[in-house]
Amino acid sequence: MRAVVYSENGPSSVLHLVELPDPEPGPGEVVVRVVRAGVNPTDWKFRAGVSPKQHDVVSPGQDGAGVVESVGEGVVHVAPGDRVWLRMAQHGRAVGTAAELTLQPADHVVPLPDEASFDLGASLGVPALTAHRALTLDGESLGAGSMSGRSVLVQGGAGAVGNAAIQLATWAGATVLTTVSSDAKGDLARAAGARHVVDYTRDDVAARVREVAPDGVDLVVEVAPATNLALDLDVVRNAGTIAYYANNGGDEATLPLRPSFSKNVRLQGILLYTAPADRLRVGADEVSAAVAAGALRVGEEAGVPLHHYPLSETAAAHDAVEGGAVGKVLVDIAGA
Repeated sequence: MRAVVYSENGPSSVLHLVELPDPEPGPGEVVVRVVRAGVNPTDWKFRAGVSPKQHDVVSPGQDGAGVVESVGEGVVHVAPGDRVWLRMAQHGRAVGTAAELTLQPADHVVPLPDEASFDLGASLGVPALTAHRALTLDGESLGAGSMSGRSVLVQGGAGAVGNAAIQLATWAGATVLTTVSSDAKGDLARAAGARHVVDYTRDDVAARVREVAPDGVDLVVEVAPATNLALDLDVVRNAGTIAYYANNGGDEATLPLRPSFSKNVRLQGILLYTAPADRLRVGADEVSAAVAAGALRVGEEAGVPLHHYPLSETAAAHDAVEGGAVGKVLVDIAGA
């Protein structure tokens, strides 16, 4: 099989196309023929050396979608020929989704609803599961109408996780507000379903949020806590939650103690790679339910422009994500 790999950390130029042996599934494993691979910031960050390399040769890619090629003993939820999407495909493994075939633990392979394209399937994974974690405290479920009567502020609504959070929260019945940095990104956030869009480069965000939620929002989904924590504390309601999943804007944040404990605020950090396995399984099931309901979408009309690259240009796909491409960057492995 063809795969894009790297054997040393560094810039995208360390990626190269090679032939690898076709994998065979063992007990509890599934081989998937990848049609589309999604590229996330973690892919280029791992390649660049943000985290130590765990394998001599790595084929990157946490997200993807394709068709089951073969299954090992004990796998019953998918069968050869089934359409599937993949979650955390390269986590703990040498070969992710930048390959024609990928060998995965069975619970990383999720049936893809018939209505969903491979483009959508490859766009789920990290963004949708992170958004799901941000919208649910442990023990909570997310479904149609489950957040009715609640309000959510999504900071950075034009990003991949922000877009997924808008779509999922809207499906769940929440009133969704979001911040953006331009009119064009505002249009994308509205296409995703945001009811109220605030341009943080020119608007008083706190005042705009208070117009919609005078007592504060129930939940803030935060991408840049180092920059926004004081604002988040200002606009979150008593006993509300600030869920943060990235360190955009800085690696350290100052927490004003009295404003946080006097409002009984909960701070929830999110990282999929260390999240409880049971919550990830619930998240995958509920994300699939949202897909089946038509609540998660991709394309310009959904606020997620798609950018396609062939497998041989995976390095350019990494560069596009590192350069801040708006929307979803996909690698075409096989024809849909």
